[in-house]
Amino acid sequence: MVLEYDNKLKAALNAVIQAMALCEEVRNSVPKIAYIEKADHSPVTKADIGSQVVITYELLRVFGTAHIIAEEDVSSLSANENLLQEIYLQVRKRVDIQTTDDVLRLLEVGTASSSKKGSFWTIDPIDGTKGFLRGEQYAIALALIEDGEVVLGVLGCPNYPENFEEPSSSKGLVFYAAKKNGAYVQKKDGSNPCKINVDNVSKPSLARFCESVEIGHVSHDTHAQISNLLGITTPPLRIDSQCKYAAVARGDATIYLRQSSKAGYHENIWDHAAGAIIVTEAGGMVSDFSGYPLDFSTGRKLEKNSGILATNGTIHEQVLAAIKQLIG
Repeated sequence: MVLEYDNKLKAALNAVIQAMALCEEVRNSVPKIAYIEKADHSPVTKADIGSQVVITYELLRVFGTAHIIAEEDVSSLSANENLLQEIYLQVRKRVDIQTTDDVLRLLEVGTASSSKKGSFWTIDPIDGTKGFLRGEQYAIALALIEDGEVVLGVLGCPNYPENFEEPSSSKGLVFYAAKKNGAYVQKKDGSNPCKINVDNVSKPSLARFCESVEIGHVSHDTHAQISNLLGITTPPLRIDSQCKYAAVARGDATIYLRQSSKAGYHENIWDHAAGAIIVTEAGGMVSDFSGYPLDFSTGRKLEKNSGILATNGTIHEQVLAAIKQLIG
């Protein structure tokens, strides 16, 4: 590992692994987890907020200060003292906080704005909250962005199987990558780290593509039409969260498609930063539907990009051609 990223990666891995433990504890505590709806009608749980607080605390503990852009903020807690207390009790098991005010203070840290120059961290404390609520795939995502470029990413995937073809195989993996250092996976306890690479599929018709579960998030119809143009007959792998990036990076899938079902929608940076560098460092390619690189210099949203495509690299241009044929 290049020295300039070594300490940052160690801190990021530690923070994500602690957040994974918190999320798993909450997930396993009751059969049905309570949640509240945010202004955009998406669900948020005490695990989402607790995960973000733990990661933020760890970054500040190691580095003293940190510029952070994160998904959650204090608005979800403004009129919910009971939830705030629950989060405080959950978080204090893992980090040294003294009052509920510490929870609010740490959440405020994540409301920073981005800039083209300088560095900042971006956190998605639970990417795929609906998957988390269902007991399926979700990810804890943390990435470091420098001068608009993602240079480090960690994905904690508590339910990701060691072998997708064997559903009974043990679950819980951490994927990570740093610029020009390759992509890796390890067990959630930190053991068995090994390098990963995308698959070597060279014919689009032999590819397997993955997409989001939620029909409200993406256009399954558009994805199906792209798949048909490529001659793909294998059913899509539908999983929540940036676990889809992990699937491409490890060769469990060849293509990840994401066309929003909402016209004019721009993706959040925390939904793609960590996954994008992991796929890239595993030998794959990530772009928007026009073939442009994802631009992380435009604030909290990918304002200059439309559609997301991640592939093994070998068939990237062929998939882009099919997209262009279908939607221009």
